Amino acid sequence: MKPIPFFDHRLMHDAISDELKGAFAEFLSGDMLILGDQVTAFEKEFGAYQSSAYAAGVNSGLDALILSLKALGIGAGDEVIVPANTYIATWNAIHLVGAIPVPVEPDVTTMNIHIDNILPAIKKRTKAIMPVHLYGLPCQMSHIMNVADAHDLYVIEDNAQAVGASVNGKKTGTWGYINATSFYPTKNLGALGDGGMVTSDDADLIARVKSLRNYGSAKRYVSKEIGLNSRLDELQAAMLRIKLRKLDLWLAERKQVAKQYLEGLKDVSEITLPVDDPNHTYHLFVIRCDDRDALAAHLDKQGISTLVHYPIPPHLQEAYRFLKYAPGSFPITESIANTCLSLPLYYGFKRADEVIEAIRGYYK
Repeated sequence: MKPIPFFDHRLMHDAISDELKGAFAEFLSGDMLILGDQVTAFEKEFGAYQSSAYAAGVNSGLDALILSLKALGIGAGDEVIVPANTYIATWNAIHLVGAIPVPVEPDVTTMNIHIDNILPAIKKRTKAIMPVHLYGLPCQMSHIMNVADAHDLYVIEDNAQAVGASVNGKKTGTWGYINATSFYPTKNLGALGDGGMVTSDDADLIARVKSLRNYGSAKRYVSKEIGLNSRLDELQAAMLRIKLRKLDLWLAERKQVAKQYLEGLKDVSEITLPVDDPNHTYHLFVIRCDDRDALAAHLDKQGISTLVHYPIPPHLQEAYRFLKYAPGSFPITESIANTCLSLPLYYGFKRADEVIEAIRGYYK
């Protein structure tokens, strides 16, 4: 059996090779390598796709979160409510601006932040809620916005995994006051390297992000505040412009593969499947099973690569030992970490039937 990789960017890039080469040639003929016409055009095009009034390209999803927090003035001593079950970058952004991540448990069914757990976490120092649309499944944004509005809190969406998803016809990454997106290569809209975007309908917020991404300088060599070097480069913007035009087609294909998995595994009682939601973009197809490690080992022997997203939750990472969370502090999150398994799913993937057969064979 030919090995099945967890991710293979070549299938996507081979399909658009001529367009990417054309974009590269256009980039080479341009006179700007940083913050030029390609970045400006991509910001406008991505903003239009999202129905966001303003957008600012940055160099990673983490920096998009950091700059969003900084633009809102969130810093030392402030608290930000965040999912306990998320990638560590969400927590890191909060800590790196001097604020405190306040984790809350997810809904065990969706694995996203549970609306009922947000309210008890709101305290005097709470400044914002940072929902994460984990694995591509949108959070309950209407409810989250209602809670935020009632308590005068900002909402910052971590939309790193759900570009193209919608809630009630409104795109994820447009609900919050300011929102962050990642273009890491494995994302549904991935660059050829790192990249990120901040979006908002507030012109002043995006103007501040654009200053902060460029050393705190809105005017060359004039810095009004201390900023970062966090600019989306022209080459990545040129490539992302090509990919953005294909995104909806690619998302439709991902949903077809997910549908195949859902149908082929629905009667395997030992597995908990992800929520079958038409708004899910399936950045990751994550199943849960009590014998996760044994199943992963079985699939590996069959040449099928899988990954765990994520094996150690942030509150149990050594980096966050100072917050003094012990094992058992967030049992739902810890249960997900111990049982979740991501199956291969990407553009051009045509071998879901083999993965299904291997899983069904394991549970016979």
